[in-house]
Amino acid sequence: MDLGAHFTDYDGTRSGDFKPLRYLPKGKTVVLGLVTTKFGEMEDKDELKRRIDDAAKYVPLERLALSPQCGFSSTVHGNNIAVEAQRNKLRLVIETAREIWRTD
Repeated sequence: MDLGAHFTDYDGTRSGDFKPLRYLPKGKTVVLGLVTTKFGEMEDKDELKRRIDDAAKYVPLERLALSPQCGFSSTVHGNNIAVEAQRNKLRLVIETAREIWRTD
């Protein structure tokens, strides 16, 4: 199967480090799921940027993307996270991505 992008979960220590990204085929994009959808506590934007910089040691920045690690309802009962927290996390993803991949 020829995939254009690989979606990953890197929202916690169980995910390990970014070394496996060195095996990403040339021309492919990896979407870093750095923002958890499991609980409402907000990630720190500077920490997200640091982690993206760490991933960029293995994959060029232009082939990286940022997203939540999964959907906000990734279990049959959904995750225990308020709708407003979900919105805030999505805003964080957008703001962080704009600051990193600004094209103007």
